[in-house]
Amino acid sequence: MNTKKKIALKGIAWNHTRGFTSVVATAQRFEELNPNVRITWEKRSLQAFADASLDELTNKYDLLIMDNPHISIAARDNNLLAFDDFLSTEFIEELAKNSVGKSHVSYNVNNKQWTLATDAATPIATWREDLISKHNIRIPKTWEDLLALTKTGKVAFASIPIDTLMHHYMLCSALGASIFTSKTEVAPQAIMINAIKMYKELVDLAPSYCLEMNPIHIAELMTSTDEIIYSPFNYGYSNYSKKNYADKILKAGGLVSFNGKRLRSILGGAGIAVSSNTKHPKIAMKYAQFNAIEKTQSGLYFDFGGQPGHRQSWLNEEVNKQSNNFFIDTLQTLDEAIMRPQYYGYMYFQDNASPIVHDAISGKISAEKAVNKLNAIYTESHKL
Repeated sequence: MNTKKKIALKGIAWNHTRGFTSVVATAQRFEELNPNVRITWEKRSLQAFADASLDELTNKYDLLIMDNPHISIAARDNNLLAFDDFLSTEFIEELAKNSVGKSHVSYNVNNKQWTLATDAATPIATWREDLISKHNIRIPKTWEDLLALTKTGKVAFASIPIDTLMHHYMLCSALGASIFTSKTEVAPQAIMINAIKMYKELVDLAPSYCLEMNPIHIAELMTSTDEIIYSPFNYGYSNYSKKNYADKILKAGGLVSFNGKRLRSILGGAGIAVSSNTKHPKIAMKYAQFNAIEKTQSGLYFDFGGQPGHRQSWLNEEVNKQSNNFFIDTLQTLDEAIMRPQYYGYMYFQDNASPIVHDAISGKISAEKAVNKLNAIYTESHKL
């Protein structure tokens, strides 16, 4: 009989199969391997996932599934424990070597690893192969091809404020800017204005509901109806490329090119972190490590809906077989993805900039006025 005192850990994930059932499954298996541990996962909405206060979350939970833009705040405010202080250097280096794009380094601030990149994602293209074939449509290869296809009304993409801002960064880069190299403007003003106009042109051709939809909404729409054939850049969800997950199945691939170069989208994804307030740091770290190892990532984590962050999982033949080659077909896009900046005030900028870009895309304010506002907020964010 096991008389050891039970260790209880509580975690917060996000409300989608990819973010929730994956860690519930790993928690169940970890408990079986460690009978004195109980891990309870709760979930929050996708928007709350992006917006929630780290102080509040780390006071309430031992474990967090979180995204990379918050890491600079967590590091400066001591919200999280650094994995380097608990796990071996060899293990951290193995994860760095097997990063998908910049996923691993996106959680590293001050030479400390604050989160393990257990989930990798960036905007990718998705389409319905059956409808592409039925309507004899060519997959767009260039921005011009995309504009032409969007005119048919069969193209949709997430354009709520946060996604609109991410696509703005992408188009600034496509127009030749090295974004976030200045502390007074995201990119040269003329490029920022052109990027807004470029995206507005595309949005004006698409269904108006795109302005109110997140990536999950788009994927659900594409797999439950025949209304939308193609999405040019939506944060990837491998679930919708797995047989029997949704009514229809999506094919995933790379982004279109602009001026002869492939678009580079903005890195997203998620990882597992340990609160600095946990009373059980060693066992919490052990469980986090269990989630990040390749065996779990390619097995339980993926099998129960997770989207791995380990590169070997993205290359795994069985993982790809079960997901319509989602991972191997989008890996280059992940490797080319742009990482958001890591400075303390970045989230202040992102939170306040998102609705401004959305207003410009919606036609509520001019591109010029929007850019002036964006750069004022950006300058302020560096003073925090």
